[in-house]
Amino acid sequence: MEFTENKAIYIQIADFIEDKVLSGEWLPDERIPSVRDLAASLSVNYNTIIRAYEWLQQKGVVYEKRGLGHFVALEAPQKLIVERRQEFVSVVLPSVFKKMALLDFSIAELNVYYKKNEKR
Repeated sequence: MEFTENKAIYIQIADFIEDKVLSGEWLPDERIPSVRDLAASLSVNYNTIIRAYEWLQQKGVVYEKRGLGHFVALEAPQKLIVERRQEFVSVVLPSVFKKMALLDFSIAELNVYYKKNEKR
């Protein structure tokens, strides 16, 4: 995993975990890697993983079973879709629309590219 400087590392790790949930790689009610295992695989301090897991617990994405580890919350995929869609609409799209206006790029033209690249 490549870390950037524009976000705290624990947030980037939380995003990575959320991506695993959204992609279906980590399923609801499934155990996720232990703090130490994930820290080792990402080459970060285990306290950073603890912080990411705590952040995700506060958001309702993961939960802890004492002595067993952390698990994906049942409603996590739906929560994440709602959250990520909101972020996309409020952060990403305004930037895209601004660029489109500067380039005189229409929604109809964008739709052509969308149809070409749409996953089926």
